Amino acid sequence: MATVKIPAGPVSLNGELVLPAAAASVVLFVHGSGSSRLSPRNIFVAQVLQQHGIGTLLFDLLTTSEDRDYAVRFDIDLLTQRLLAATAWLRENPETKALRIGYFGASTGAAAALRAAAEIGNAIAAVVSRGGRPDLTGEAALVQVTSPTLLIVGSEDYTVLELNEQAFAWMKCEKKLVLVPGATHLFEEPGTLEQAAQYAAGWFLKHF
Repeated sequence: MATVKIPAGPVSLNGELVLPAAAASVVLFVHGSGSSRLSPRNIFVAQVLQQHGIGTLLFDLLTTSEDRDYAVRFDIDLLTQRLLAATAWLRENPETKALRIGYFGASTGAAAALRAAAEIGNAIAAVVSRGGRPDLTGEAALVQVTSPTLLIVGSEDYTVLELNEQAFAWMKCEKKLVLVPGATHLFEEPGTLEQAAQYAAGWFLKHF
């Protein structure tokens, strides 16, 4: 694992880059509001992807001071710009510039992942959302997403499920919506996060 600094305009973002031997792809993790690169759930999913030979980049979308501002946590435009900066950094870094890129977004991070994917286009091989808020992406951006997208939602996360179904209807790319039985929003129930991680790994492997 390499600790990295990612330039993003006036700030520098902390990240952790893991590249398994002979990795041909890398997934950027886009965390939700109030979270960070240290999210135990994202770390767990990243480890599952690494076991499948996929590289991972977990990074902070916000600085410590920015994260104290509740409104900034939901500034999808800002989060998208930070993700685009991290993507540009990966595409310029000698170790990663030849790798295929995917996005894994949780909660508000999923909205930023889809908005960035809409902007970059085919450069993003696949997107996975776990308990995400793709509705916050906005219909105008969702219809422009061309990256194959998997939406993973807990079957007991009723409000977010409705929002995902609405976003799913707007999307025109290759897409799939899967429910994890018995899971609520944070996938804290035994075995549910593991199921979500395996769904994600399968989607990325298919499209990488």
